[in-house]
Amino acid sequence: MPEVVLILIRSIMAFIVLLILSRIMGKQQLSQLTFFDYIVGITIGSIAASMSVDQNIKILNGFASLVVWGIFPVLLSILSMKSFRFHNLTSGKPTVMIKNGELQEENLKKEKMSFGDLMAMLRNKQIYKLSDVELAVMEINGKLSVMKKSEAQPITPKILSMQLEEEHEPRILVLDGNLMQKSLNESGYSKEWLLGEVQKQGAEDFKDVFLAQIDSKGNVYVDLYQDQLKKPPVKQKPLVAAALKKVAADLETFALQTNDEKTKQLYGEQAKKMQRLIVDLQPYLKE
Repeated sequence: MPEVVLILIRSIMAFIVLLILSRIMGKQQLSQLTFFDYIVGITIGSIAASMSVDQNIKILNGFASLVVWGIFPVLLSILSMKSFRFHNLTSGKPTVMIKNGELQEENLKKEKMSFGDLMAMLRNKQIYKLSDVELAVMEINGKLSVMKKSEAQPITPKILSMQLEEEHEPRILVLDGNLMQKSLNESGYSKEWLLGEVQKQGAEDFKDVFLAQIDSKGNVYVDLYQDQLKKPPVKQKPLVAAALKKVAADLETFALQTNDEKTKQLYGEQAKKMQRLIVDLQPYLKE
């Protein structure tokens, strides 16, 4: 068998094994990369590369080595979840660098970190004065976690005892000119209402819209295909028609959401009246 073909086959097999191992090892290896994880990653990559091009290494031996280096971190992770002491033994402990606003010089020396390195990490957290820091901890993955002093923390609605409406996941309603009917149904709005909203922002139909997204408060963001063109001034009569369609759609939605039969019937009757009104006013709402 030609050498190039053999290398190709070995490389494909090594790639497949690496793919399987990466799925087994999980995302934590990337999100919380410790020094040990770093060493394991380099070693696995070196083994896979050597197995691909070095024909003196038997394929089975290479696979066995990859499996051992891939499975052992998983086993260590499982044992770390079972035993806190074992976790500290294998992964280490976080180190307090600043406590009660005071710099811990001994811990700086322990981590072999200079004062300049610490200040650089604080600046990455948008902190430029040590006097603003209450607590700073060096995590096992090498990142610095910081808690500011109360007077240095930004003002939030919770501090001001303000009640705000909760935000929920936004939904994509139109993508690449196509209406996402399932997402629209889940958001509780009708097609007519959405058409009115996109028309307010310069589109004539859904095919003119590259992306439309709605937030939990009912605000619609619309991105048109022709962004580079100046949007024509919004005409008032079509806006009135769109507003009436929205009212009719809302009434239909309210009818579907309520469990009371009388209320459901009332909403349904009003929605039909609004639809008749829209039909009657249609000739007068055209530009």
